[in-house]
Amino acid sequence: MQYTVIIPAAGQGKRMGAGKNKQFIQVADKPLIVHTLEVFQQHDACSEIIIVANKDEVAEMQQLAQSYQINKVSNVIQGGSERQYSVERGLEGIANDGIVLIHDGARPFIKVEHIENVVQKAYEVGAAVLAAPVKDTIKRVQRSNVVEETLERSSLWAVQTPQAFRLSIIKAAHHHAIHTNYLGTDDASLVEYKGGQVVVVEGDYLNIKVTTPEDLLFAEAILKQGEIK
Repeated sequence: MQYTVIIPAAGQGKRMGAGKNKQFIQVADKPLIVHTLEVFQQHDACSEIIIVANKDEVAEMQQLAQSYQINKVSNVIQGGSERQYSVERGLEGIANDGIVLIHDGARPFIKVEHIENVVQKAYEVGAAVLAAPVKDTIKRVQRSNVVEETLERSSLWAVQTPQAFRLSIIKAAHHHAIHTNYLGTDDASLVEYKGGQVVVVEGDYLNIKVTTPEDLLFAEAILKQGEIK
């Protein structure tokens, strides 16, 4: 089943502390985002890749895609002040009412089987997210660091990307959020806010988001083990 993927990559990754956009950090022999783009470049069901970049990095992203022959990149557009606004700009360039994926540029270890599973579920129900069951005990804590509640772990999932939607559903959710001044934590939360149903599709724990320097160590280890590539 064909789909378009939007890759938000406009954030500066302050928690990485690299002094530059983490998407350009070398992991093994390539920039981080190239590992991510290659997954979709090599997946036959992906018909188009749209990158949303910082305004000062649009040309650099375009050059990167050309250098690594990521020819499914149809556009690199300027992002907004928040991730939500960046995704909205990416959605504006898609016309056909098919399936659209939204996937973090800093998640390079997504498996094709999980992409296909979340795409299929979105086709069936309209909105689906990849997630993994929470392994740790989660506690709700007050500002004074006093435990308020221990949450039931069996019902908790750590949400990942890609998140998959019918285009009409996610566009309507973004439109509703704009007109009600709602800023969600992820794209699925916009669908939920509008009253729509989102279904979880189980992924795995290797689908990490590279956010901190420690994550770079995990990323190198995953690549060395050859579990993904």
